[in-house]
Amino acid sequence: MADLKFLADESCDFAIVRALRGAGYDVIAVGEFMRRSDDQDLIERAYREQRIFLTEDKDFGWLVYVSHADSAGVIFVRYPGNVRSKLGQAALRIVQEQKNNLVGAFVVLQPGRVRVGRKPEKRL
Repeated sequence: MADLKFLADESCDFAIVRALRGAGYDVIAVGEFMRRSDDQDLIERAYREQRIFLTEDKDFGWLVYVSHADSAGVIFVRYPGNVRSKLGQAALRIVQEQKNNLVGAFVVLQPGRVRVGRKPEKRL
């Protein structure tokens, strides 16, 4: 059913992992096999394996936009504590609704708002 694959950063709320796995998506959760991961290594792994990266760490915006790291796509989650109970279902809904737009995109997921951006092409 689900052909998109994901790599969830240690900072990613596990409710997202559970919701996506429950819907049949292939999700690797870094926290299940590693501690103190390196951001650059993770974004490179996600790219090599063509997995969309799930994170709540702002550093990945810097890696993608400033350092021009190759990316299969990033979903950056910005959900405050008072609405976290809805996070898993919100992430699943965005994946299902935006599935054709996620590969290579930088998505910011906030309560009631989703921004889908593309990084600029690398300059030579």
